[in-house]
Amino acid sequence: MENQYGSDFMTIVDEDGTEFELEVLSSLEYNGCTYLAVIPAGSEDEESLEVSILKSVDENGEPILCAIEDDQELETVYNLIMDQMYEEEEDEE
Repeated sequence: MENQYGSDFMTIVDEDGTEFELEVLSSLEYNGCTYLAVIPAGSEDEESLEVSILKSVDENGEPILCAIEDDQELETVYNLIMDQMYEEEEDEE
C-alpha cells in the first residue's frame, strides 16, 4: 500500500488537543482527493472494529484530516476503499 503519510501508523490531534494513534488500513485517490481508512491503533478485537474514513484537505498549505460530511461522498468512498482492501487481500493469498 502506498502511503504518503509515512508508516502505517499516525498520530492525530483533535480540536481539544487530545492525541489519537491510528492505524492506516488503506488509502485512496478519488476525484482529486486523498481518503484514508483508519482504525484505532492496537485494536485487537477485529469483529468489533469500526473503520473510519477520513479525507485529506489542504488548509493553509498543510494537509489535515477531516470527517466526510456528505453522506453520498462517504458511501461512495467507503465502498471504493472496501473493494480495494478486498482486492489487496485476495492478491496476498
